[in-house]
Amino acid sequence: MISPVCRHDWSLSEVQELFALPFMDLIHQAQAVHRAAFDPNEVQLSSLMSIKTGGCPEDCAYCPQSAHYETGLEKERLAELDRVLNEARAAKERGASRFCMGAAWKRPNARDFPLVLEMVRGVKELGMESCVTLGALDRDQVAALKEVGLDYYNHNLDTSREHYEKIITTRSFQDRLDTLTLVRDSGINVCCGGILGLGEEEEDRAKLLMELANLPHHPESVPINLLVKAQGTPLEGAADVDPFDFVRAVAVARILMPKSYVRLSAGRSGMDDALQALCFLAGANSIFFGEKLLTTPNAGAEHDKELLERLGMKSQTLEEIADSDGRMAAAR
Repeated sequence: MISPVCRHDWSLSEVQELFALPFMDLIHQAQAVHRAAFDPNEVQLSSLMSIKTGGCPEDCAYCPQSAHYETGLEKERLAELDRVLNEARAAKERGASRFCMGAAWKRPNARDFPLVLEMVRGVKELGMESCVTLGALDRDQVAALKEVGLDYYNHNLDTSREHYEKIITTRSFQDRLDTLTLVRDSGINVCCGGILGLGEEEEDRAKLLMELANLPHHPESVPINLLVKAQGTPLEGAADVDPFDFVRAVAVARILMPKSYVRLSAGRSGMDDALQALCFLAGANSIFFGEKLLTTPNAGAEHDKELLERLGMKSQTLEEIADSDGRMAAAR
């Protein structure tokens, strides 16, 4: 059995050996690691809102919000504060403990950034955890987000270093790491993961998870996304990911980062209940909750509640999350 000790020195061969395990052996190891750090019947619920949609100057090959592609998505200005806070209240009433806000920017602009700070303040005043994803940040912006109490910053690596340039050319892999370093050094929690289905090989998945696990500190949240094929993007015809391969990635992420929340993110709307249950068995303990993820559909909130009830699982309260966070910090 693998001990739930946080390592930061994984080799590629070690990670590939995990991927190569018989499926049942891999799930058994992942579940043992998961139980050593978390209650296996608890799930953290996050809700995600697009606060600024479309017109992004980045050329991410998977993204319908990129200005480089004709996807039929209309560009919108930054949402008004009241609308965002109303969405956050509704998410809290549905059971979400964290409210995440995403803006289609390469980096925040001086005109809109102060309003984003007000959004973070407002979400915090509602008694929720706050998270934003705004693109690249500079040191002053990170400091401002820290000052208003931001809990999490999301900035995904997406895929391996080697495969990255086939997916994105407008921002380098190192650019992403630099932003993560600024966020981490400020004391803001890091939310960072990747996407499966970008035409990558299994080795790329191993390299991505190894990169995340070998960061100086493991991301507190690790979203594992399944590509949602958006019409008009270069990846609209990408090959499907084998469901068992997706579960394998979740299990390996759990073993490599035993004290992180591993989140089922984009693509859940195309997963049946059995596949999602397998992912929970493999160590996933967080989901995006609500009918929409930025611009793509998500599994319905009521269906999610019913699924958790059928599995005998429950959503974590903020108090339970704080207790888990305290135990994880003490163990690091």
